Amino acid sequence: MAKTELSGNGDPARTIATLWGTRELPRRGPRHTLTIARVVAAAVAIADDDADLDTLSMRRVAESLGVGTMSLYTYIASREELVEAMLDSVYAEAVEELGAPDGAEWAEDLRRVARANWDLYMRHPWVLQVFTGRPPLGPHTIAKYERELAAVDGIGLADVEMDSVITLVHTHVEGVARRRVDADRAVRRTGMTDAQWWGRVQPLIDDVFDPARFPLAARIGQAAGQEHQAAHNPEHAYAFGLERLIRGVAALIADRRAPLASAGGGAFSRVVDAPWATNGSMGT
Repeated sequence: MAKTELSGNGDPARTIATLWGTRELPRRGPRHTLTIARVVAAAVAIADDDADLDTLSMRRVAESLGVGTMSLYTYIASREELVEAMLDSVYAEAVEELGAPDGAEWAEDLRRVARANWDLYMRHPWVLQVFTGRPPLGPHTIAKYERELAAVDGIGLADVEMDSVITLVHTHVEGVARRRVDADRAVRRTGMTDAQWWGRVQPLIDDVFDPARFPLAARIGQAAGQEHQAAHNPEHAYAFGLERLIRGVAALIADRRAPLASAGGGAFSRVVDAPWATNGSMGT
């Protein structure tokens, strides 16, 4: 099982300087042959190839760049800070994919938020191994959060509700993506597809399973299995859950508008401290 890593474990001042490009490299000593961006890109490439963070080390990154391990610390002070820089780097892809909301339909903008995060996890499954309750406060992380909030800006939600909706989308997409990534990892580690696994266990379970004892499990399990040709279909779960979520947001908007309509107008109270700095959703 891949272990969970934590963001926010590096030295805060040094990490922020690295993420925002304000860190100055030593002027004395050997000539600098690398850049922080090259080091981060090399680390991302290794994690992508392995689809895993467990095997990432400063030594492997250094070897891929053709330099000594100790020279790498000139650019990135620790593995913890490297992981934060990797996260902020790949978040830039989601920022580009999100673009600017077209303003035509908030539900479609929210679907784009979900898809950008799903695509990010599929390209970089190792991101799911990092708990970002203390997010990397880099420019791409904050830009991603800004673009996501724009999808629900001005649609009738209070500020905290806007944040909660984005968090809800993140939670749904992350949960389903984790199932998908874990399923892919199981295939790689066992050398057996889900269909092959079911082919082996089906005769065994048929010998002991009594449909009369578990009528719902028998009926629903058979229907879902026939529909998905598997015990679980992450893509179906992603789409089904997202549409239920969007309908829930639409109902919330309607609830917020109803009192205003009966009162003949009014405004929402928008009192919130540090609109992005204390929120956990932007790091997911």
